[in-house]
Amino acid sequence: MTHPFLTIHRGTAPLVLSIPHTGTDIPAELEVDLVSPWLARKDCDWWIETLYDFAAELGASVVRTAISRTVIDVNRDPSGVSLYPGQATTELCPTTTFDGEPLYKDGRAPDVAARRAGFFDPYHAALAAEIEAARAAHGAVVLYDCHSIRSVIPRLFEGTLPELNLGTNAGASCAPELEAALVALGKGTGRPFVANGRFKGGYITRHYGRPEAGVHAVQMELACRAYMPEPLGPVGPDTWPAPYDPAYAAPLRDNLIRLLKTAIAFARSRA
Repeated sequence: MTHPFLTIHRGTAPLVLSIPHTGTDIPAELEVDLVSPWLARKDCDWWIETLYDFAAELGASVVRTAISRTVIDVNRDPSGVSLYPGQATTELCPTTTFDGEPLYKDGRAPDVAARRAGFFDPYHAALAAEIEAARAAHGAVVLYDCHSIRSVIPRLFEGTLPELNLGTNAGASCAPELEAALVALGKGTGRPFVANGRFKGGYITRHYGRPEAGVHAVQMELACRAYMPEPLGPVGPDTWPAPYDPAYAAPLRDNLIRLLKTAIAFARSRA
């Protein structure tokens, strides 16, 4: 079944990119329940699909949803289990922004089951199909889950987030050799970098990462200032999102190209 909100590109390399949080589409019948269209899109992973638009040229498969994470977050555990127990986070159907601002008008709770069936399940069916196609063709595949977040969000983490945040579910979602290679590249960029810090990988990384079965999953959470002129601290409709500037983003793109090429080479070595 074709879903118009999904963009699926099948490549030739043993690499699949998941782009789950760049969508801004909110069906009109759902938007009327929201406090503010701007708040509903505030926590989008802005411009990530543009930042990684070189991936298809490397041969990667790419799966992206145009649906806003406010409608449903395809990187949350559908069972409702928190990915980060004891820490602030948002739900499968978020009811607040990352800053804790209410998203819904009083008495307008989201229909989680309907949204899961309509938007969550199709995304994961498409992603699973691309992972399996690449694994079947190559014997091994790397799933690279693309994310970004504002650099300063006190409700979620203290201080200023490192620019590059690699997540491997504390080493469980990929082979140690892949993690070591990506860590070396991350440190070699000279940018603030951490592996398995505040962000260890969301549902996508944890669910699909099965290195023993040839599926090696990693998440890269970028602090927005790494690729865009981000205003640090509180933001409003007049300051957020900042525009995408190709010249500003170019140095990080070079770093990311090396990361993805390394992932491809690793997968080929495991064929």
